[in-house]
Amino acid sequence: MANAMLHQTVGTLQLLSNCETHCKVGNNSVRLLPKGFKVEVGFSKRGTCSFGQRKLGVIQASASPTSIVDPVLSPSNNGTHESRKKSNEAALILIRHGESLWNEKNLFTGCVDVPLTKKGVEEAIEAGKRISNIPVDMIYTSALIRAQMTAMLAMTQHRRKKVPIVMHNESEQARAWSQIYSEDTIKQSIPVIAAWQLNERMYGELQGLNKQETAERFGKEKVHEWRRSYDIPPPNGESLEMCAQRAVAYFKDNIEPQLLSGKNVMIAAHGNSLRSIIMYLDKLTSQEVISLELSTGIPMLYIFKEGKFIRRGSPVAPTEAGVYAYTRRLAQYRQKLDEMLN
Repeated sequence: MANAMLHQTVGTLQLLSNCETHCKVGNNSVRLLPKGFKVEVGFSKRGTCSFGQRKLGVIQASASPTSIVDPVLSPSNNGTHESRKKSNEAALILIRHGESLWNEKNLFTGCVDVPLTKKGVEEAIEAGKRISNIPVDMIYTSALIRAQMTAMLAMTQHRRKKVPIVMHNESEQARAWSQIYSEDTIKQSIPVIAAWQLNERMYGELQGLNKQETAERFGKEKVHEWRRSYDIPPPNGESLEMCAQRAVAYFKDNIEPQLLSGKNVMIAAHGNSLRSIIMYLDKLTSQEVISLELSTGIPMLYIFKEGKFIRRGSPVAPTEAGVYAYTRRLAQYRQKLDEMLN
């Protein structure tokens, strides 16, 4: 029972270390304290378990907060953990994936799993340069390769040089085979969680069809209605409203708790799933969101503080300075990066 509940997370990184590990599964967070670092794990299921003397330390990459202290992000004051958590602000980065092979061919893609073009790869790398001085502790992507490629390529440009590692929770064997046995390596890693709820909206019977030919076949007005209305789906597909229901629910249940704990999060996803999330963040109406356009490969920055989301970036400016209005904390992070790397 206890093991099954522990495995109901999105993914696991495990580290062998001589330590006494305790676990309480309930409404409160669980602290696992291997030698040299602290991990906090939260569970939503009820139950308890304990592990006596074991050679196991676990980092759970889940919907609940996890914590590895990054020296670049560590506060200089000596306040308690709770007071720091309440005063913390967190960065939220949203990136729409770069151009895909079906974007290039002007085909409806939806939930078909299509990779990036060369241009899309370049857009992802450019996106990474724009966020190279912004802290990232957790990465969420859709289950589709074009979003995952965008996230991974973007992180190759980050100055902190942490390695994004995809969490595998498909089976007990997948969890066991993806264990990491080095504290230092884990500290230099970023969990990447793929979730189908962040997928592009499913375009039903339009998937794979040429957009121009579809407009000629069904009429421009009908196709425009399918693509741009809020609550009218294409044949056997999803409307934006249906996409928003799953994407926003996942954001509230899994990503927002990370931000509340002070984690800096990047989401690499799709036009409609990101529009849905932005509708929630900016409190847009259904009429306002349908006119919202997101450029491919242009990261948008939000600051989450005191329960509020504040947009700090324009999706159209060509340079980092023009895109992001840094907060004091982000400026301090960049200064520490400069000092550490120079």
